[in-house]
Amino acid sequence: MGTPVYDSGPDPDSQYHYDPTRWVAIIFIVLFSLSTIAHLGQLVRWRMWWLLPTVVLCGVLEIAGWSGRLWSSFDNGTLDSPFMLQIITTIIAPTPLVGANFILLGRIIRRLGPRYSRLGPKLYTTIFLTCDIVALVVQGGGGGIASGNSNSNAKLGGNIMLGGIIFQLIAIICYAALAAEFLLRYVRDRPFEKRNAPDQPRGRTDKHMKILLGGMSLMTVFILIRSVYRTIELADGWNGKVISTQVLFNVFDGAMITLAMVTLNFCHPGYFLRPEPEFQDGSDISLAYQKQPAPLVGANRV
Repeated sequence: MGTPVYDSGPDPDSQYHYDPTRWVAIIFIVLFSLSTIAHLGQLVRWRMWWLLPTVVLCGVLEIAGWSGRLWSSFDNGTLDSPFMLQIITTIIAPTPLVGANFILLGRIIRRLGPRYSRLGPKLYTTIFLTCDIVALVVQGGGGGIASGNSNSNAKLGGNIMLGGIIFQLIAIICYAALAAEFLLRYVRDRPFEKRNAPDQPRGRTDKHMKILLGGMSLMTVFILIRSVYRTIELADGWNGKVISTQVLFNVFDGAMITLAMVTLNFCHPGYFLRPEPEFQDGSDISLAYQKQPAPLVGANRV
């Protein structure tokens, strides 16, 4: 992919421009495996099946990506297959995790009060999940093109992946801005006037809700940092200084996504956003109350 820029002492044929550190890859494989297994148990425990194609999928892709880097550590980064495996999977892996954040915010809006949100919970989730799917397709397509055996394919695929990352970054920024506006309006009790309906009760932020909101905010920060890093990395090119510096990838990609997944393990919506016992199917109790028919006037009078 052109003339490489090297860290100290790599194999001159390394596609990473450095020799991937074996113990680092092993640590991340272990961390992602433990977090993913924990998420599997948690989603079964709380019956939150939407976490399977989101958070668990992210974990599986990250395990595959870091396995590719581990594989590369045995051949000094000279083989194409493990290099492309880790490039494609680590690029697209956080995308399902971002989708989980979108779904989670929609559920929090339903619980605290849709009248404080600029978008309705369903519309909010639909719009941002669509953006997430588009970003996933674009990044995956770019990765497929980049895996071609020519410099032109690598450059074109890299540009397409960069476009997908930038699109996702813009979506995350918009999501964070709308979420911040919702929380600010909720705290100040300033609903949108057109939605100031008396039959929409204002949810309360108990200790569990505050912990969940804090965890979701941390996840967003971690994912945002990672997205900014990958944008800079791909914009710098396949032979740039950023992509050629291993510690940057370990810290701003691997560590950020690990922290995001582990944060959700400890601030799990199954526990901190759990419904009342009669709503163990995962539906929001606030919506169930709203669906109850109004009592008949004079009914049940003695």
